[in-house]
Amino acid sequence: MNKLHVYRGGGKGKTTAAMGLALRALGHGFPVLVAQWMKRGDSGELSALQTFPRARVLSAPPMRGFTYQMDQALLSLTAKEQSAFAAGLLPEIEQARPRMIVLDELGAALVLGLVEEETARALIDAALQTGETVVTGYQAPPWLEARADYLTDFSALRHPYETEGLKARQGIEW
Repeated sequence: MNKLHVYRGGGKGKTTAAMGLALRALGHGFPVLVAQWMKRGDSGELSALQTFPRARVLSAPPMRGFTYQMDQALLSLTAKEQSAFAAGLLPEIEQARPRMIVLDELGAALVLGLVEEETARALIDAALQTGETVVTGYQAPPWLEARADYLTDFSALRHPYETEGLKARQGIEW
């Protein structure tokens, strides 16, 4: 009876909450798979999770800038790469059979058109066959929100980035 968690919104903490669930699952001896889109792959939580033998951490090919700055050719190439990464997770899930799957920023990748809906649906279906599944992203498409068992919206009431112009800090934001 695995459930789908969707964490979305403009506030800080979506990835942190998802990684907390992954850590909790690892603490109970469960195998965990964390896949991440649209990030550099060098955040502290990924480094920490990689120290656990039961954790598998994978990152999509790095983005070449922001999507709104890409020309059509680069955007198309990026979408092919990101969708291929998503499709490539299917055999990983089938082989590893993780009890917790975190699909970090998949919601945003879907909204931006970087991952095909059909591919994402197949990925989520496969993940739910083996374990609890978490999808994060600043937005999620309506079909994903409708499918979620847990739908959590993170809203920023105050953040030093906006109040002080403070840049992302190592160990706090990444």
